[in-house]
Amino acid sequence: MSQVRVARLLSTLLILSSAACLAQSPKPPAEPAPKPNPAVPGKFVDVTSKVGVQFLHQAPHTSRKYLIETMGSGVALFDCDNDGRLDLFLVNGAPYTDPTPKGFIPQKTGPEFWNRMYHQKADGTFEDVTEKASLKGIGYGMGVAAADYDNDGYEDLYVTAYGGNRLYHNNGNCTFTDVTDKAGVAGGGWSSSAAWVDLDNDGLLDLVVDRYVTWDWEDVWCGEHREGYRGYCHPDVFQPITMLVYHNDGNGHFTEVAHKLGLDKPAKALGIAFADYDLDGRMDIFVANDSMPEFLFHQKKNGTFEEVGLETGAAVNAEGQTYAGMGVDFADYDNDGWPDIIVDDLANQRYALYQNNRDSTFNYASAESGIGAMTLLHSGWSLRFLDYDNDGWKDLLVAQGHDLDTIERINPQFHYREPMLLARNTGQKFVDVSPISGDIFHEAWVGRGMAVGDIDNDGRIDAVVTTNGGPAYVLLNQTEHSGHWLTLRLIGHKSNRDGIGAVVEVETPAGKQWATATTSSGYLSSSDPRVHFGLGESPAASCVEIRWPSGILQTLTGVKSDRQVEVDEPAASASSGCN
Repeated sequence: MSQVRVARLLSTLLILSSAACLAQSPKPPAEPAPKPNPAVPGKFVDVTSKVGVQFLHQAPHTSRKYLIETMGSGVALFDCDNDGRLDLFLVNGAPYTDPTPKGFIPQKTGPEFWNRMYHQKADGTFEDVTEKASLKGIGYGMGVAAADYDNDGYEDLYVTAYGGNRLYHNNGNCTFTDVTDKAGVAGGGWSSSAAWVDLDNDGLLDLVVDRYVTWDWEDVWCGEHREGYRGYCHPDVFQPITMLVYHNDGNGHFTEVAHKLGLDKPAKALGIAFADYDLDGRMDIFVANDSMPEFLFHQKKNGTFEEVGLETGAAVNAEGQTYAGMGVDFADYDNDGWPDIIVDDLANQRYALYQNNRDSTFNYASAESGIGAMTLLHSGWSLRFLDYDNDGWKDLLVAQGHDLDTIERINPQFHYREPMLLARNTGQKFVDVSPISGDIFHEAWVGRGMAVGDIDNDGRIDAVVTTNGGPAYVLLNQTEHSGHWLTLRLIGHKSNRDGIGAVVEVETPAGKQWATATTSSGYLSSSDPRVHFGLGESPAASCVEIRWPSGILQTLTGVKSDRQVEVDEPAASASSGCN
């Protein structure tokens, strides 16, 4: 048995044996009541070959150990033709030489380097439609963000790359037109994750683009001279760079406004997510930075932003140390109505869980939540809060793998290839159920991107995971004894068409849950825009409240479970919401 599996099993036993201490949370657990059995297994099954997805990420590795070799690429789950089935877009790398001269822009010289678009057919298998869709791509691909930026009813794609970002407008039939130059969103530098969000609530989605570091094929020796091998350089070797923020002007054109909005603080940004953490009705932005303080941008009344990570307690760990922030999710995991934050990082750093104190500050809750102990030896990239067993509590799924392919020479207890992590939310604490949740949690990958969504429309959230220089994996959630569920497909009218930024509250006899509609979380990836809730034993939601970005409040009552509900934004508020 591998060291990783042994460590994971020991961690699980330790957590289960300390169940009597679960109540030592900094604030009392919210309703509904805690799960009775903390060790309920999930069941995720690798169906990649069965559904016809054949993808191999290209990540050339050179003797110079260029930093870009470590990063991997992202994935998007979205419905490209409105047939009700999620389709799949995978971002790919590009070739370069050893050594590579400064100023070089990688090009996709052959089909093996193309980005790939897979359309899901009625039988659940996928067909490669890359050429027909005109989505081969350019440059060394990094991230992707999907959303309907022009409110025409079809999901568009923004793809980031070292070598130029591209905006692809959906023609309505799962074919796309490159409108980058017309839209003015090509950007520059090394872009990473991107997010679609309506920053000013004008009904049009704006675009926020992370950039990683200032970098141009620097031939810098890093590693152990005495051991005679070269390693990848630490991010400290390179200078930070500002994000790009594009305001949607409403005519197919965007204007870059990072400085105008106060979002031009130099960063080493890899992950991005948003939510309204202080419930003031304005979207805030969290940026996961690599080896420097994390950024939390609070939106002020005048529409500009101030960076408040340190003063809110969401910038560093409990010891005041920075860490290698990579993936991030910004969601309410403890069902108290206030969005929390989780950021993953490298081994020996522990993933950072920031619990919202409901007073515009956060508590670093990694230790008391169980997340710290189970992640100490692991390195995480894309991650997402999701309710894998539909019991009403958001669990955690993480794609893992170290960035250094030489890490085991330096620290034998750490691993370049790692299994994924599935952490179950008991309502009081997280428990590592990976060892009992299927074969994939015993397979070691160089995990990087991950998108989640209900691929087969059975009410259980699935995932697609990318690996650096390896295959992509389609993982169907076949967890047994799952609870009831409810999925909402939001259609904005005064708000943006996808309803991105809407805050949804669902109430059952067991309690309440909240979620923010978004496609952006994790690392380099874009997830199902539909809003999903597990309802446990409840056959219906007694009340569903939607606070649209426009400010319109909509209430639905007696919504039956185990189905997808399409919800159109009304012309005006018609009720006072759930009590």
